[in-house]
Amino acid sequence: MDFDTRVGAYGVIVRDGAILLARWTDSGVPRWTLPGGGLELGEDAPSAAVREIAEETGYTAELDGLLGVDSKFIPAERRLHGRGRPLHALRIIYAATIIGGELTHETAGSTDQACWFGLDEVPALDRVDLVDAGLRLYSPQQA
Repeated sequence: MDFDTRVGAYGVIVRDGAILLARWTDSGVPRWTLPGGGLELGEDAPSAAVREIAEETGYTAELDGLLGVDSKFIPAERRLHGRGRPLHALRIIYAATIIGGELTHETAGSTDQACWFGLDEVPALDRVDLVDAGLRLYSPQQA
């Protein structure tokens, strides 16, 4: 079967009981997601995560370690820009810490806002499944 593959790198950033999320707008229905995104040609995953976090939130981040890799299959008919092909998305998820910068909303990108939310607020947010995958991988780190 012919299919597309997309590799992305993302950060789970939790501080003082709150998680940093970015509002993804590409689908036409804005939903909250982990800051991060696709690797550029020749870029490694850690560099992509740090770059994307900065682009989407204004913060400089340091990666604290790999939490895991989430794998998602999207049938061709459910893709936004599918060209008639299914997509296998590999989402590399890191724990990260803010080390500089200030909260800034992305302009002219796939997100339009960045915001801190209390971890207890997350279940009520309109969010993509990547947020839940990231928190599942992160939760053992909290112990």
